[in-house]
Amino acid sequence: MSTTSPTTGKVWLVGAGPGDPDLLTLRAARLVMQARLIVHDGLVDPAILALARADARLISVAKRRSRHTMPQDEINALLVREALAGGDVVRLKGGDPFIFGRGGEEAEACRTAGVPVEVVPGISAAIGGAAAALMPLTHRRAASVVSFVAGQCKGLSDQNWAGLAGQGRTLVIYMGLATAEAITEKLIADGLSPEMPVAVIENATRPAMRVLRAPLAGLADVVTRHKVKSPAVIVIGEVTADNQTEQLRALALEATK
Repeated sequence: MSTTSPTTGKVWLVGAGPGDPDLLTLRAARLVMQARLIVHDGLVDPAILALARADARLISVAKRRSRHTMPQDEINALLVREALAGGDVVRLKGGDPFIFGRGGEEAEACRTAGVPVEVVPGISAAIGGAAAALMPLTHRRAASVVSFVAGQCKGLSDQNWAGLAGQGRTLVIYMGLATAEAITEKLIADGLSPEMPVAVIENATRPAMRVLRAPLAGLADVVTRHKVKSPAVIVIGEVTADNQTEQLRALALEATK
């Protein structure tokens, strides 16, 4: 393991939240505004990048399905190289760095190289999107368990999701647009009702946010027909039903009177 020299910089793994700049933590906003180097994902909203100082270096390592601007190993090496050269690095990630953001891999690479690293958590896409849609992921009448899974990864059919969705449970699927049909087949094969309510939250907390609802059997059709694009999360469970949202909206309106 390398030892930290007096000139070694520091890497900050910063969660940028689901999109709305107002949802940044105070620490995240301060780091973005002060940073001289920001290495950012493609899911970071341009309005957040606009907070950076005029002379900041912005390096995009955006990832898209089947096309990576920079492989993860190279991203790790970039962070370490810049820090060992004496620079502080803000590694800006959509949502939270430790929820499907590969923050754990980057933190490990920094620690192995002797580079100081700190994590600044952010509001995850699931939590931010559900809140913006007035869709509680847990609700004492509908769900006491919530699970997060990745819908776009190798061996999807071999993953054991049994028991993650159903009565009293909410399942949130990240990166599931391209595999929506396979996800539907998988869950129904596990015994989930084809009529289980589902919601797709696109562009959570942003001006272009959409919430699309369907029964589980119609998930793939909704994604295709409405041309849903990333960033988006899929929420499966009774909490997504229209009546739950309408009840909460009514309570919110009543509270403002």
